[in-house]
Amino acid sequence: MTVTTARADTTSAAALLAHARELCLPVLTEWVGSLPQPLRLMGAYHFGWCDTSGSPVHAHPGKALRPALVFATATACGARAQAAIPAAAAIELVHNFTLIHDDVLDVDRTRRGRATVWSVWGIADAILLGDALHSLAVRVLATDLPGPIAAAAVTRLETAAIEMCRGQSEDCQFETRPRVGIDDYVRMAMGKTGALMGCACALGAFCAGADAETVSAMERFGRELGLAFQFADDLLGIWGNSAVTGKPAGADLARRKQSLPVVAALQSDTSAAVELNRIYRSTTPMAPAMIVRATALIEAADGRVTVQRMAEQRLAAAIEALPDPRTAGELLVLAQLAVQRDR
Repeated sequence: MTVTTARADTTSAAALLAHARELCLPVLTEWVGSLPQPLRLMGAYHFGWCDTSGSPVHAHPGKALRPALVFATATACGARAQAAIPAAAAIELVHNFTLIHDDVLDVDRTRRGRATVWSVWGIADAILLGDALHSLAVRVLATDLPGPIAAAAVTRLETAAIEMCRGQSEDCQFETRPRVGIDDYVRMAMGKTGALMGCACALGAFCAGADAETVSAMERFGRELGLAFQFADDLLGIWGNSAVTGKPAGADLARRKQSLPVVAALQSDTSAAVELNRIYRSTTPMAPAMIVRATALIEAADGRVTVQRMAEQRLAAAIEALPDPRTAGELLVLAQLAVQRDR
């Protein structure tokens, strides 16, 4: 089975994600429920457990890929998934803190098909909710993990959080830079996305009692997978089905965001790149027709195929980093899903 032709077992992948959500839910509801109001209501709404008035609903809860990676790594290292529940819940809390802040930074009004927290309660409360979820993640690790490993787990998570902030800062800077290189983008994505996925896999191995070499190898796997995931996410940001992704079609292009397909297209020596550059340098708001034209130009300049190829390369690098692929079946399924997905 080659990387370029392999397809994820969607049944197995869906089952792994569902199981991860099931294992994390009691911890998440307990800790989010411990927040004071209105943070408790906003948190429950963000996770899809209630509507804006607090009435229970069953909205889309998110993919749960990162906690699933925690559990799959722990299993690959010989432990039961239950040993890694606190680490998986903490990773999911940090991930959601970044989503809430990202929505503010990107002025996105929709996530998972619903209004974003900031668009309902305002920017200030959304930022505070994100901060609160970050704090809860640290408390989960410090309270629910065995004492000998709790401090080390917190250090790993907070080191990753700092790297994520660095990556997010660079991503914001890209919006005002006239030209972004592919290497610049990869460095940004490693911080913004790779750091937390690497941390998820490291914590899963850590909770399983793996040795330092195995923990490092699993972190490398997660970091490479994080890049593949981000590259696939950038493709969905342009060509994804808004009915599936839960985000408006063409939102990244409307904002003139320099996502990787745009960066790759602009670096091509083509007439399409020249025209795309004019569109991106213009201050005229991106009308729907212009978004359609920009999409066509990116594809004509090979931005789409270049990023697809880069995602596959990073997926291959992730699999290569695994200490023993024979014991990592769940990780392989999740790795394929990270690249071959529609949301």
